[in-house]
Amino acid sequence: MRSDTGRTDSLWMTTSPPLVLPPLAEDLRTDVAVIGAGIAGITTAYLLALEGRQVVVLEDGAVGGGETGRTTAHLSNALDDRYHVLERLHGEEGARLAAASHAAAIDRIEAIVGAEGIECDFRRLDGYLFVPPGQSLEVLDAEFEAARRAGLEVRMVPRAPVTSFDSGPCLLFPHQAQFHPLAYLNALVGAIQRRGGRIFGGAHVTGVEAGPPAAVTTEAAHTVTADFVVCATNTPVIDWLVIHSKQAPYRTFAIGARVPPATVPAALYWDTADPYHYVRLQGDLLIVGGEDHKTGQEDDGYDRFAYLESWTRERFPIGDVEYTWSGQVMEPVDGLGYIGRNPGDKGHVLVATGDSGHGMTHATIAGILLTDLILGRPNPWEALYDPSRKSLKSAAEYVKENVNVATQYLDYISPGEVRSVDEIRPGEGALVRQGLTKLAVHRDEHGALHSLSAVCTHLGCIVHWNSLEGTWDCPCHGSRFGIDGAVLNGPAVVGLEKKELERR
Repeated sequence: MRSDTGRTDSLWMTTSPPLVLPPLAEDLRTDVAVIGAGIAGITTAYLLALEGRQVVVLEDGAVGGGETGRTTAHLSNALDDRYHVLERLHGEEGARLAAASHAAAIDRIEAIVGAEGIECDFRRLDGYLFVPPGQSLEVLDAEFEAARRAGLEVRMVPRAPVTSFDSGPCLLFPHQAQFHPLAYLNALVGAIQRRGGRIFGGAHVTGVEAGPPAAVTTEAAHTVTADFVVCATNTPVIDWLVIHSKQAPYRTFAIGARVPPATVPAALYWDTADPYHYVRLQGDLLIVGGEDHKTGQEDDGYDRFAYLESWTRERFPIGDVEYTWSGQVMEPVDGLGYIGRNPGDKGHVLVATGDSGHGMTHATIAGILLTDLILGRPNPWEALYDPSRKSLKSAAEYVKENVNVATQYLDYISPGEVRSVDEIRPGEGALVRQGLTKLAVHRDEHGALHSLSAVCTHLGCIVHWNSLEGTWDCPCHGSRFGIDGAVLNGPAVVGLEKKELERR
């Protein structure tokens, strides 16, 4: 739901203009209320509309204006968290279900594209997983065996089909796919509306009552009452801690550069580096992503773009970089998304989160699974993606991530980042200590200062400046705020408070 606005725009955002949505102007009653018009929310609404259910979608910004518009749009069942790891965490049957669900998601997108006649550059192609120089091939051997056990048609091949560099031995995953995510999403909006679904913009959700019936309240004081509510906002804006303690926010980066025609075979390419890289073509534009870091815990976005460009130039014949953008992914502690009934909400509120870098397929899985849950149909993936699940095998990762969150609260006792606001340059921001409090201070391009409380309104962490996007980012659970304090990303639903700056 939150619009991930900032200083960068993706290829998709510049080539598929956002749809203008009418505002919510009255209270409504519906079968299902969906919060968020990204791919998870819109897919869920579309599949429910096909089943004859009345659907209302509430969106804070533009359709796909959050993370859907900032993806690199790989459609893959070759999962980043690796099948030999998923097998350890979820067992052979869990890994098999994960592979089957992501494959089914790609199939469902292909079927929808065909049924609705959507022009979104959908195409099937192969995917290649290779190791970086100096890394052992053992990870490929382990992944080959585990992916085979999970039911995938993976093959070991001598190299990827790229002449500009030698990938060395790699795994070939057939039947992967790619598309233009916003062209797809915009077409789905029309398909929902033709079936009676209603989609509203500028609808900032401030609260959800679980019911029954459930009720969604907005900042404009309108209420949508429904039998079911689906929260599809990348990370839930209806939960304070339970799910947020089981996943971590990461900023991820992407560049787009032209390559001469026919020099790079159309395919998906991934390496096993940490952080890893992922590559695809859109026409003659090579899109390369990676170089992730924890949200709010680094401020080196321009360096990350430079690393991506350097990595790419060593391997592909690119020209000038024409696009640069960043986005946010949620990494669950056990590698799979949280899709299903929100813990503690009696089954009338459902969530979809934890995309783990596979937002397009995880979101489509969410649409299929949540539709089945709402309609009371059995689904073999329900237990695997259950948001209430617990796993002792992922306990170490759970502890590590939550210790990382706890250490962020030490920002309360640290000094400010500058001694004086005079050190803050136009267009930049910094934390300033004022007595016992910290302020988030930004100087605009005209030299005027804008001062906010630096305390995130979700769980009270101190936000940090993101100089790439010009936002204030929370290092604990990934909430992000504009320079005016407005919420851009959840889980926060309330903006940063404006504060008076004492000049000394």
